[in-house]
Amino acid sequence: MFDFLLVFSNLRALSFIGGADVIGSIISTAFWFFLASQLSPDEYGEIQYFIAIATVATAFVVIAPQTSMTVFSAKKLKFESTFYFISLILTLIASFIIMILFYKLDVIFLLFGYVLNILAIGQLLGKKLFSSYSKYYLSQKILTAVLGVIFLQIFGSDGIIIALSLSYVFFIIVAFKEFKNTKITIPLIKSHSKFIFNNYVIEILTKLNGHFYKFLIVPILGFAILGEFSLAQQLVNVGMIFTLIVFKFTLSHDSDGQENIQLKKITILISILIAILGFIFGPLLVTTFFPEYVEIVDVVKIISFCIIPMSFTKIFTSKLLGSKKNNRIVWSKVISITAFVIIILTFTAEYGIIALAFGYLLSVIIETICLIPNINFKKNN
Repeated sequence: MFDFLLVFSNLRALSFIGGADVIGSIISTAFWFFLASQLSPDEYGEIQYFIAIATVATAFVVIAPQTSMTVFSAKKLKFESTFYFISLILTLIASFIIMILFYKLDVIFLLFGYVLNILAIGQLLGKKLFSSYSKYYLSQKILTAVLGVIFLQIFGSDGIIIALSLSYVFFIIVAFKEFKNTKITIPLIKSHSKFIFNNYVIEILTKLNGHFYKFLIVPILGFAILGEFSLAQQLVNVGMIFTLIVFKFTLSHDSDGQENIQLKKITILISILIAILGFIFGPLLVTTFFPEYVEIVDVVKIISFCIIPMSFTKIFTSKLLGSKKNNRIVWSKVISITAFVIIILTFTAEYGIIALAFGYLLSVIIETICLIPNINFKKNN
């Protein structure tokens, strides 16, 4: 029987997540596109390089990434304060390492912002506080744009990372409230240590998959190529907005045993359409608004099709994480990263950014293929 109340409830929840994500993504995308239009590929690439350092460091210090926080909060296991406490201690340690290696205080501030963001967002989604999620998410995106433009005018490209850091200031409120409401109970998480550890490894591998290539590309091809490819990736991120909205919604529901099969099928169809539109109109967007980045026209055509396998991966991941079966996700990340690194080291020196684009597409396809055997779409919702 068709459950109108369930559909209405789902649409209402999706409207909070989707509305915030769409508006926030528009603001964020407009800011990064504006930034790319104001900076040379070299400057844009350097910013992306230091952001990558903070992002990868975040994966190592956040003991419970957003997916873990969402699953445990959805299951009403009160581990939030414990995860905050452990992650912030590890963040302090990582800060000393970053200061020694790079002497970049702004990257350290950004690291703290990322940590608070990941934990707070996971907590809000897990508790299904979608209205609160939308407020905090939008506040951060608005601050990113406003502070980013102001700091760019005052300090130039050197002010962008500190502006990003300050945009996460409101998430301190979420963390403070959680410390007041729940106790730190480190011994109690031992019974879930396998799931926590696997998710921790998955997050590290995910961040390495998305950013480790930047540490290889800079010495091989330089900051300019990194800047160009990062802009192409930004276009793909725009195409993934709908899928990421659905993932944030389905993960907490998959954790409760609600699979939302029809929604997932619609998501795949929409991702195929978006990929085709990206292939057709992406190059036009680049030549019109980013004349300094015309070298990425063919790159955009290639990696637009990443949206399809990446959408499948998100759907499969939601199902597996919701049922606390994440071993296959770990291996899919390992295999995907290995393939991408091999392609970078073997072909980019000779074929440049085109090899990077094909390598990226191949790596996301491999990741999806690795997850297919664990998914059964025949079960009705």
